[in-house]
Amino acid sequence: MYKSILLVLSKTYKDYSDNELINNYLETKNNGAVGELYNRYGHLVLGLCIKYLKNKDEAKDSVIQIFSNLLTDLLKHKITYFKSWLYVYSKNFCLMELRKRQTQLKKDIELKENVHLIMDFNSEEHLKEKEHQINTMHAAIEMLSQDQKLCIDLFYFKNKSYTEIEEITGFSNNEVKSFLQNGKRNLKIKMENLINEQTNK
Repeated sequence: MYKSILLVLSKTYKDYSDNELINNYLETKNNGAVGELYNRYGHLVLGLCIKYLKNKDEAKDSVIQIFSNLLTDLLKHKITYFKSWLYVYSKNFCLMELRKRQTQLKKDIELKENVHLIMDFNSEEHLKEKEHQINTMHAAIEMLSQDQKLCIDLFYFKNKSYTEIEEITGFSNNEVKSFLQNGKRNLKIKMENLINEQTNK
């Protein structure tokens, strides 16, 4: 009996207009209505995300995130024409992701400049300073947690991408981002602490 009801609901959703699906979701909070919207427009949103993000895997993740966000955001907005609204909504999501990516890239470049301070010393008179910086950096890395140390090593010293790190470690994308972000912050703090300790000796 229960399965037959679900079948009827499923068929009914397919006959609903977009606005009827949204109204049904607003009234019942049944995720199936949003699921039907995904069936109708998920491929279009994927194409849009690929266009902006230039990465199919990131685009797929973004589609899932966009439709997950709809479960909350549909309750906040009055929508007249869903397809047009979804286009703008998805476009804004992608632009936000690109801004985050640019911010992260800036931080990564900053860290590489900080971590690879040895590249700033090109003359022979700075060889000892180079060695000192290398030793301090490695000592600071050893003080990181195992997960942070592993991700920092793979990303900065073995030039692995986020996806490659996920495959090597088994970490999720969010875990890799978290370990790198926290690792970078902790590495800078620990290097500063080590330098201060050496200076005060």
